[in-house]
Amino acid sequence: MNTLNRITLFLLLLLPLSGCGGGSDGPSRVVLENKGSDTLVNVAQAWAEAYRGINPNVAIAVTGGGSGTGIAALINGTVDIANSSRSIKDSEIDQVRAAGAEPVEYIVGFDALAVYVHGDNPLTSISFDQLAEIYGEGGTYENWADLDIEVPGCQGQEIIRVSRQNNSGTYAYFQEAVLGATRDFKLGSRDMHGSKDVVDLVENTACAIGYSGLAYATDHVKMLDIATVSDSSAVMPSVESAIDGSYPIARPLFMYTRGEPTGATKEYLDWILSEEGQCIILEKGYAPVRQVSCGA
Repeated sequence: MNTLNRITLFLLLLLPLSGCGGGSDGPSRVVLENKGSDTLVNVAQAWAEAYRGINPNVAIAVTGGGSGTGIAALINGTVDIANSSRSIKDSEIDQVRAAGAEPVEYIVGFDALAVYVHGDNPLTSISFDQLAEIYGEGGTYENWADLDIEVPGCQGQEIIRVSRQNNSGTYAYFQEAVLGATRDFKLGSRDMHGSKDVVDLVENTACAIGYSGLAYATDHVKMLDIATVSDSSAVMPSVESAIDGSYPIARPLFMYTRGEPTGATKEYLDWILSEEGQCIILEKGYAPVRQVSCGA
């Protein structure tokens, strides 16, 4: 048998094997790409795992990378659903439209953005004004003595500012809500890739302060109560204070699609917003979009 005949025979043998993943009689498997916010990535993974039991023919591929990364993928048409912890910008809407689509927004939950310090830090509350002095460009607070405290184990008492990278929706939200939309962050912070990374660094650094989602809290760090101004009452971050709106830096969490979703994408989003999906986001430490009854 010559080489050409061998190749032809090999290709003929392969033909019956094509499409054998689910058989010709079964439904085809669908993979939905879901990318973006690191704040949302844990609950997005929990949703994806739970949905496997609801519809085993739909697989949800979840990745983080930040809200900006998710929205960039939405603009490029490389995701089915983009996760974001900030609302899409007008300039990004224009880019989606320029690509021939209309972004559709879903609010899938709410998050209290917590401010974390080391467990040994004696501070219990902080105001927007004080946070702006620590994080904002031109701010004068560089040492814990500026807040009239001394932190055990913090050599030199220098405030170590832990922040997020600028493609993060958490970074953008903190800047707008706390510093003011026109005020930049001061240079010299330690900018972390993910929400968990912020909390981990604060846990292991006596001098540190950082901001991250409530769902990333552990027993080894302290969350500060937050006041909008120095002489106002400070509110503890919690699911309850995010739901009732009393916590001053609670924010909606978004999912975006290119155009009105259909098929498997619509079914998945409908399920996320259902009682079952919203009980999962509550279990993960976020506030649901409405009151839900989740049982014991």
